[in-house]
Amino acid sequence: MPNKIDHFAIGAGSLEQAVAAMETTLGVTVPRGGKHAAMSTHNCVMQSGNESFLELIATDPDAPADPGRNRWFTLDDPVTQARLAERPRALCWVVGTDDLDAVIAASPVDLGEVVLFTRGDRSWRLTVPEDGSLPMNGLLPAFIEWSPGPHPSTGQQDLGVRLSAVRLSHPDPEALRDVLVALQVDNLAQVSEGPAGLSFELDTPKGKVVID
Repeated sequence: MPNKIDHFAIGAGSLEQAVAAMETTLGVTVPRGGKHAAMSTHNCVMQSGNESFLELIATDPDAPADPGRNRWFTLDDPVTQARLAERPRALCWVVGTDDLDAVIAASPVDLGEVVLFTRGDRSWRLTVPEDGSLPMNGLLPAFIEWSPGPHPSTGQQDLGVRLSAVRLSHPDPEALRDVLVALQVDNLAQVSEGPAGLSFELDTPKGKVVID
């Protein structure tokens, strides 16, 4: 199976904030998902086409304040927290693979440790830097390998939102492209020159929307 976009994460100061913002921006109410006990986070999820899903993610106020490790997607970073307090923002894109160990072995950059997560009868292995950072500040994807079974998106609601593009900008776009090529994901994102940034282009009931 070639590498493909598995899901993309939009961070928020709270899920309530995120759901309200998406209702205004996308014209849909993103359904509640589940909790990540190992990270003290929770999410809302919905299909986004091609067996992928949109994830709204935030710190879970009902979970232990200290999960025993840094939360993923820089959610413990004061700079990220200040940005998310303003509005939901693009945090990370996640690429699915059927051979996570081979991806890590071939990567020219450190993608972080591989952490095993479980929920119900499903499990997944995900690259998570120990310090909670994101490779190249989120310009590079996290990588995920699911246990056998249907993709989780098949059980989520389809509200007519589709991911049409992952956009990456960088002061040295060719250097970024070289890393994406080495990771075999260069075909999954659009790269342009500019200040470092990540955004998601979506087709929605309200038309084309970009979340950065």
